Amino acid sequence: MSGSKVSVAPSESFVVNDRIQAIVDRAMAYLKAGYPVHLSGPTGTGKTTLAFHIASQLARPITLLQGDHALSSSDLIGSNDGYRTSRLVDNYVRSVVKMEEEKRTIWVDNRLTTACRMGHTLIYDEFNRTCPEANNPLLSVFSERILNLPPAREGAESYVAVHKGFSAILTSNPEEYAGVHAAPDALLDRVVTIRLDAVDEATRRQIIVSRTGVGEDTAGAIVDIVDGVAQRHPDHKNRPTLRAGIAAGRVLRAAGKEPDLADEFVAGVFADLFGIPATDIAAAMKPAKRKKKTKAASRRRPRVVEPEEPAGDLSWLQARAN
Repeated sequence: MSGSKVSVAPSESFVVNDRIQAIVDRAMAYLKAGYPVHLSGPTGTGKTTLAFHIASQLARPITLLQGDHALSSSDLIGSNDGYRTSRLVDNYVRSVVKMEEEKRTIWVDNRLTTACRMGHTLIYDEFNRTCPEANNPLLSVFSERILNLPPAREGAESYVAVHKGFSAILTSNPEEYAGVHAAPDALLDRVVTIRLDAVDEATRRQIIVSRTGVGEDTAGAIVDIVDGVAQRHPDHKNRPTLRAGIAAGRVLRAAGKEPDLADEFVAGVFADLFGIPATDIAAAMKPAKRKKKTKAASRRRPRVVEPEEPAGDLSWLQARAN
């Protein structure tokens, strides 16, 4: 399919630290050994960006596929699309005209088939948004390196031998997210899953600086706002992530503003990006008031301890009488 192939070079703005480089190194080892890589983690952990970075290291064309509940197996491998008509007119004998007409269906490869034939790197983003049945063609591709094609294809091949340069990188969101299906065990057994945790604060600051061009202090203030709102509203449907922080950096830089919530424009920008009222954002950034602890024991009268009476000695009794 035209437009399905993407050529990607390593991005200079991609932030690489020891943690990320370790993930990239392991992923490259799995891919070179012939195993698909599955990047799993919550929204905002950079799964898609990391998938493109890893794919760029392979120096192969990239075929991008986006998971969707409406996808079927034919959207992955291909289908019959239209007919081809041929007509033969035989007028060898002038008084006799012989005509033959034949119609044949036209098979059109879709993205998975194209990637398997051409040896592309397949990035299947959020693959578990697609129904598990639709992803069944991946099973033979990942295990036997063969893509089975529908049998109802006149005189055509029934399978495609996967090109030796083919690789696959899948990403997925947690199962508790809306619109996400549980990945079949048969598929997970054929991939190597790398679980991504939340990005640490220092790395997020570096990413915002690299992706937006703002200064380190501005990036740090944006991260503080994102973290403050996320902690105050952990269950909000628009819980702010790194992606929202990058958007805030780009908008504020374009507007020539600093992340000062006292500025009505800035407060409105964060409210729009987070989907949370500006007053709630401002409240999330106020330091919590600590309650003063009172020690009740300090108000009590000190206990008087009588001296211990020595056995056989009555001098203490005379001292008390005096």
